[in-house]
Amino acid sequence: MIKSRPKYLALHQIKLPLPGFVSILHRLSGALLFFALPLLLLMLQFSLNSIETYTTLIDTISPPFAKLVILGLAWAFLHHFFAGLRYLAIDLHWIHDLNGARNSSKAVMFISLALTFFAGVKLW
Repeated sequence: MIKSRPKYLALHQIKLPLPGFVSILHRLSGALLFFALPLLLLMLQFSLNSIETYTTLIDTISPPFAKLVILGLAWAFLHHFFAGLRYLAIDLHWIHDLNGARNSSKAVMFISLALTFFAGVKLW
């Protein structure tokens, strides 16, 4: 019996369902927030230290690229937060079937992207 198994894992051929993408994005957003934590704490320190450092911070984050970075961090926070609530609901057995997992994944994606859009409107 000869089986024709692949010798390598073709990642581009794997079709993940939406809950799989939400899981991967949850991990990526958590890593992004972890590595951005020094920058976020520095921004907090500049905003609270004095009026001079606050105006310096405002001048630093006023270019469009800086606003895009802040918007990306806002998306990472919102996605990580709502996906974490989804996983908490799964752990508490509030979501226990495949249909609930798919619907909650759609809700996480929609809510995080919608709130990021509103934050972007407010930021610009």
